[in-house]
Amino acid sequence: MPDLEDLDAGARFASSVPARPEAFPIKGCGALDWGMPSRLARIFRPATRRTVMLAIDHGYFQGPATGLERVDLSIVPLLPYADALMTTRGMVRSTIPPASGTPIVLRASGGPSVLRELSNEQIAVGMEDAVRINACAVAVQVFIGGEYETRSVRNMTRLVDAGQRYGIPVLAVTAVGRELTRDARYLRLATRICAELGAHLVKTYYCEPGFDTVAAACPVPLVMAGGRKLPERDALAMAHHAIENGAAGVDMGRNIFQGEAPEAMIRAVGAVVHESMRPEDAFGQYLRQPRVR
Repeated sequence: MPDLEDLDAGARFASSVPARPEAFPIKGCGALDWGMPSRLARIFRPATRRTVMLAIDHGYFQGPATGLERVDLSIVPLLPYADALMTTRGMVRSTIPPASGTPIVLRASGGPSVLRELSNEQIAVGMEDAVRINACAVAVQVFIGGEYETRSVRNMTRLVDAGQRYGIPVLAVTAVGRELTRDARYLRLATRICAELGAHLVKTYYCEPGFDTVAAACPVPLVMAGGRKLPERDALAMAHHAIENGAAGVDMGRNIFQGEAPEAMIRAVGAVVHESMRPEDAFGQYLRQPRVR
């Protein structure tokens, strides 16, 4: 039935107010098709434009790492405090509750175990399966300076091409071999190559000095890798320094699930990342939280 009111009258059309198209305001996101910023807005909290990712994908090359022997018991209770979960498709389908609502960053590269040359990875997940899982991003290891550097870069660019077709962002994870130094010069090289070749966000290690130059030179969001297990106070300080120097979040695993109080730790990390809490205050909060494992 036609609307009989005079629709040309009144202020409902607000003809004097210009349209305000709203892009998701995160670094490097301005030229992406709608689906990608929509998925990135699930990984990065819109209110802070930062993320606390919980990394539990270690089993794809390490097997049942300490703290991940029973993901249903050690990790599932932490999901309410994680902005995103970085894991494998096998773990998603076998263990992660679909109703948790935690966005998935899906490990999409693999091949060798810790017994072999780790840089010899290939694409291990098709983008169609990432769509079936409803992943918000896929993650690929990039071994700049490694024996199979070119193959790992090719893995990333193939996933970027597929991600463009399906609207799924690609997280490039800069892998540092034993023979490489985690200094600012190397990390600037590795992160910039990943971004230049199409990665939509990059995960890398924290370094001192010069992490601010690593973040500044990377034109897409940079997420700090947690790395090896540190004392809780040191891990919180590292997260704080990374955020203060330009990181858009952290992706921690061992510094959360290998501690004596994982829930207290992930909540303290969240306070550092999203509330800009000072590390000493976050550590005090950590100590006050109940010890639940």
